[in-house]
Amino acid sequence: MAKIIVNASRSVGTINPNIYGHFAEHLGRLIYGGIFVGENSDIPNVNGMRVDVVEALRKMRIPVLRWPGGCFADTYHWKDGIGPKESRATIVNTNWGGVTEDNSFGTHEFMELCRQLGCEAYFSGNVGSGTVQEMSDWIEYCNMGGISPMSQLRRANGQDAPWNVKFWGIGNEAWGCGGNMTAAYYADECRRYSTYMRNYSPDHKIVKIACGANALDYNWTKTVVEHAGHMIDAISLHYYTLPTNDWQGSKGSSTEFDTKLYYETLDHTLFMDELVENHSRVIRVAGKGKKIGLVVDEWGTWYDVEPGTNPGFLYQQNCMRDALVAAINLNIFNNHCDTVMMTNIAQVVNVLQAVILTEGDQMLLTPTYHVFEMYKNHQGAQQLECYAQTRMIGVESAKVPQLHASASRDEQGNILLTIANLDESESCPVSCLIADAAFTSVSARVLAGDPHAHNTFDSPENVVPVEFAVTVENGEICAVLPACSVCAITLKA
Repeated sequence: MAKIIVNASRSVGTINPNIYGHFAEHLGRLIYGGIFVGENSDIPNVNGMRVDVVEALRKMRIPVLRWPGGCFADTYHWKDGIGPKESRATIVNTNWGGVTEDNSFGTHEFMELCRQLGCEAYFSGNVGSGTVQEMSDWIEYCNMGGISPMSQLRRANGQDAPWNVKFWGIGNEAWGCGGNMTAAYYADECRRYSTYMRNYSPDHKIVKIACGANALDYNWTKTVVEHAGHMIDAISLHYYTLPTNDWQGSKGSSTEFDTKLYYETLDHTLFMDELVENHSRVIRVAGKGKKIGLVVDEWGTWYDVEPGTNPGFLYQQNCMRDALVAAINLNIFNNHCDTVMMTNIAQVVNVLQAVILTEGDQMLLTPTYHVFEMYKNHQGAQQLECYAQTRMIGVESAKVPQLHASASRDEQGNILLTIANLDESESCPVSCLIADAAFTSVSARVLAGDPHAHNTFDSPENVVPVEFAVTVENGEICAVLPACSVCAITLKA
């Protein structure tokens, strides 16, 4: 029998709710059709935003949303997306499918979306093809409460009060689609941009997030933090899970894969733990005592697009394998909440590891959505030390632990324990010892199924969480976790 040990007297800190953040890029059918349908659409909407999608994201308790990219951000000029819609500039989305972008969804629309969601906004600024003045003006437009050229422009466009946008990214993937810069060159650009990113209220200070590394490029993190660390609050990290780690060839199907690819995908996901550990260590050393957070603002699975869809739209299905990827990553981020201050899964609707898929007026929730919903009570809770005594499973070189877990305690003293059984085909008996904590009742839910199981528009509830039986024996919680499953156990104080 495997064993989970939770030490309720030890913690590395509070789990920032923004660790459960999401990402919305102007890419494929994410914005247009996925979130925004316009006020005149037959699809039920409020100010153009789909009612069904907004309600689902609110139920999941989305804390923060990153926008407008991604690679799109470094070709985006924000003034194209304000003012009367009929006079907004029309551009070509050269990054994603070469489609026409009419800019009908811009700053005001995004802030309306965030208002409906009740979440924070995270803007990714244009460093690749923009200017310092352009980004400085955008912050003034959003955050200036007094009289200024940009605040008056905002008022002329119908928004009197400032939005006080907190999170600002200084470019995106500057090492690639954001300008193909060297680390040293970007560090200088970061310092220059940061100089003109002003706070317009002492009560609403912005958080400056530098463009960070691609996966294991520790030199990028070191260089940027050494040269620009005194002028930033956080630095990002991007890492995607590919079954084969082959960016040049086929990335594999989202729903058709064998046992080897299943375990390789999970093995590659677990690499996130090493990345977070090492980049955090580099930040601590290079930051010379300044507290600089780590923002993993792009993560998730990346497969070949669904057959018959636009290759530039990155539309993929989402199955139980993806649910395990989400559970592993969120467990890792919980357990590193002392350094990880935000993460943003890519992407929220209809793109990559989406939590929601839409088709016309239809909507479905993916297995990944259900993991986020099951994990939502970790937000703002105190992380608890958690250890899984378990065996290694897998095939050939792709070996993973059978169980992967994290735990937290909220302000009322309730404990949430989340466990993933990574075994493709075998259930796992487990006992959970909760040290230094008392509880009065226990309840549990489980998301389980064949690794290939997924929801479709014809059958949108193939994979959904269900109530799960657990017992208490000699003070320990006992259960048999189904194969390929994610379980959330709640202990009431």
